[in-house]
Amino acid sequence: MSSSRAYRTSDKSPADKLRTALIYLLLTIGVGIMLFPFLWMVATSFKLPQDVYNLRLIPETMTFDNYTAIFKKAPFGNWIKNTLIISLIATATVVVFDTAAGYVLAKFSFFGKQVIFLIIISTLMVPTEMLIIPWYLIANDLGWSDTYWGVLFPGIITAFGIFLMRQFMDSIPSDLLDAARIDGLNEWRILSHIAIPLVKPAIVTLIILTFIGNWNQFIWPLIVLQTEAKFTLPVGIVYFSSELKDTSNWILIMAGTTISIAPLILLFLVFQKQIIRGIALSGMK
Repeated sequence: MSSSRAYRTSDKSPADKLRTALIYLLLTIGVGIMLFPFLWMVATSFKLPQDVYNLRLIPETMTFDNYTAIFKKAPFGNWIKNTLIISLIATATVVVFDTAAGYVLAKFSFFGKQVIFLIIISTLMVPTEMLIIPWYLIANDLGWSDTYWGVLFPGIITAFGIFLMRQFMDSIPSDLLDAARIDGLNEWRILSHIAIPLVKPAIVTLIILTFIGNWNQFIWPLIVLQTEAKFTLPVGIVYFSSELKDTSNWILIMAGTTISIAPLILLFLVFQKQIIRGIALSGMK
């Protein structure tokens, strides 16, 4: 194997090697451009107030006082807790309902199945901004304003999740499920013991994407939440930044933003293989 790889590498023409080198160079430049704002944000969060406008990426004097200061000046602990609770509950409901709906649409035959699926998919074309007014009217009429449930109810089931799970469930051989039915398994046991283990990459992908989407959700929580202690992190950071008058407090904003994205970066680093595998398999499908 190693000899064949060496042969293929040495067999490349100078033009091919140059083209490959240029591609890697462009990709490296692109990665650098995308990462620079994040690196600048993290570096600024460790700077002293007098160094906020210093153009050095790595500060001469680093301090962790900015991270302790934001917890003293704003209820960041509550915001983190609120965001975590909403993200976990929304992710759990999406996985349960979307998986079940995807299984039904993929493996059951009934009148109007394709029409229902097309209607679900068509909702992906509706901008979120168009749905905010009806959502708010529903939340206000049912007394869900300024509550966790008011933030949660629009996202307990998603069209994208149904589409993703339906595509994966469709790849499961129907003969395998029929054999389980002959053996006496009911549909819930077939789903939990046979179908779900076969679509784990899709479920992991759905969990990660749903969690990230709810963690970063901003417009709807901004409208439905009014109490400062109930804010989520994105809403809290905007509120926090609007309350700061001193321009040197940009350092505190950078520290708060770094805290808000740190869990997402960690999540991606831990599960990046599953994310890539799920996207690759759905693309092949």
